[in-house]
Amino acid sequence: MEAPRHQPTLDEVALRAGVSRSAASRAVNGAPNVSRAKREAVARAVRDLGYVPHATARALATNHAGAVVLAVANDDPALFADPFYAQVIIGVAAELDAADLDLNLVLAAAGPGRQRLKQVLRARRADGVLVMAPRGADWLAGLSEVTDLPVVFGGRPLGAAPDWYVDADNRGGGRIAAEHLLALGRRRIAMIAGPSDLHAAVERARGVADALAVAGLSAERVAHGDFSPDSGAAAMASLLAAHPDLDGVVAASDNMAAGALRALRAAGRSVPDDVAVVGFDDLAVAQHTDPPLSTVHQPIQALGQEMAKMLLRLVDGERPSPLILPVRLVVRGSAPSAD
Repeated sequence: MEAPRHQPTLDEVALRAGVSRSAASRAVNGAPNVSRAKREAVARAVRDLGYVPHATARALATNHAGAVVLAVANDDPALFADPFYAQVIIGVAAELDAADLDLNLVLAAAGPGRQRLKQVLRARRADGVLVMAPRGADWLAGLSEVTDLPVVFGGRPLGAAPDWYVDADNRGGGRIAAEHLLALGRRRIAMIAGPSDLHAAVERARGVADALAVAGLSAERVAHGDFSPDSGAAAMASLLAAHPDLDGVVAASDNMAAGALRALRAAGRSVPDDVAVVGFDDLAVAQHTDPPLSTVHQPIQALGQEMAKMLLRLVDGERPSPLILPVRLVVRGSAPSAD
């Protein structure tokens, strides 16, 4: 009996054509926003392999808008100058460009930006939505419940469990930051936490508390900031006033850690001799503080890339699993390893 003939898959077409799976899907199904070179490469691969597209997939693909929205829970245009968001956007844009999809940025916390996003969703002028930094009960946190377009979150909404998200191991990062300070012999460790309505900030604080609890130490030395350098400086000053004997600090972002270093210097405290400091993110600023900042590295550009990849798979009819990206400690002068 003759063995059944192998049916070529879309992944094999994409591999042979040298394009992304999403670009191959769009080219096969006659969707817009596919370059001529990619369309011709896919057509050759289809002929060579004898690929036959699924009828349902063809019907879905021809309704594509050719664009993806990146919605951010903030209304300040200066946000896009923030190195964190700049790296996320670079990662997202690279994946969408490979798939011949446009990227539309929307500041959608409130006001005109929110209305624009609602209009895009109603008119289906996008194939899907990427959501960054939803806060607490922010309406963006429940976006997947009010649209049938695929929605992927960058970071999980606080108190919600979306089907699709990409996040960093924030709790693990907080834990390894505190463990590093403990390994240096620091026992009066404080935390400069981020906003209490942001999931990433809450998880980083929990990670620090986890490490201190295992060591039998108090996790009550906490002040909050908004991820800005000024808020980090203010939080550090507050902690020094309340706990003048503290000898270690974990800041929930590099920007806040940079502010903390400034406040420690103003208070006459030496870093790392008097107080060792560890940040979070591993932004460029971490290499240029005095001293350079020990920090938890999270793969920010990869976060954007994986968000876009997940959304493209959803657009193609797949159901990918949520993804947690690993983090690692980068040791520099603000909390150097013991000799």
